Amino acid sequence: MAGFLRENSRPAFLSIALHGLIVVALLFATDFSLHRANLGEQPVPIDATVVDSRVVRAAIDERNNAARSAAQARLAAAAQAAARQQQLQAQQQQLAQQERLAQQQLQAQHQQLARQQAAAAEHAQAIADARVAREASTRAAAAAARTALARHAAEAHAQRRAAAATAKRAAEAKALAAARARAAMQTDLQRQVAAEEHADEVARGPLADEYRAALQNRIIQAWIKPPAAHPGIDCLVQVSQVPGGEVTSARVTQCNGDSAVRQSIQNAVYRASPLPTPPDPSLFHRTLILEFKPNE
Repeated sequence: MAGFLRENSRPAFLSIALHGLIVVALLFATDFSLHRANLGEQPVPIDATVVDSRVVRAAIDERNNAARSAAQARLAAAAQAAARQQQLQAQQQQLAQQERLAQQQLQAQHQQLARQQAAAAEHAQAIADARVAREASTRAAAAAARTALARHAAEAHAQRRAAAATAKRAAEAKALAAARARAAMQTDLQRQVAAEEHADEVARGPLADEYRAALQNRIIQAWIKPPAAHPGIDCLVQVSQVPGGEVTSARVTQCNGDSAVRQSIQNAVYRASPLPTPPDPSLFHRTLILEFKPNE
């Protein structure tokens, strides 16, 4: 209410002043009319005819009535003017209120538009930030992919170089091993040939005869002649031995004696174990075919 009075103080003051002026004017007009009426009642030094006092009173009353009517009309007009002024003031107040409401609505619309613009700006900024973030992420991913690709390429190159070096070393080692194997094979072959030549030479020499005679004598000495043995026994016995002369098996393959003779010969071989050591290592054989022919 105080704000309304402050905003409309000047129109209200003008309205009150106008109404005061109208009332003062009406009072002045009424007083002037009555004063003129009183002045009209005073005798004037003119020639006149004598009239009836009732006629004069009637004329005065008529004039007073006319003055009152005029005053009332002026009052009515002033009241109408005041009413119109009040109506105009009310319209002005209504227009002012409508203008304030319009301004408030316009301000609210401006504020809403500002908020919408701010929201749109924030949304646009968010979109821009998201785009920048996506672009940065894409660039980072591309850079990481390029780095990873380069690293993988470098690793693959290093692996190929390492594989090539390994393959080269393997090939060199294989070639060296093959050369060593060929050399060893050649050495073994030479040794084997030499051993075979030596064995053939020893086998054809007196050492072989001495070794065979020693084996036969050992077995004959270990033989226990059975009662069924007859003179002229001549048998072949197959003997298996291990290094050191230990007999592992004995079997008579050919014999002119009976089973008792055969068994006695096999027992003699086992009793003769270990067999004599050969004078030359080349004369050692795991399997021997010995002739069993005891002297009678």
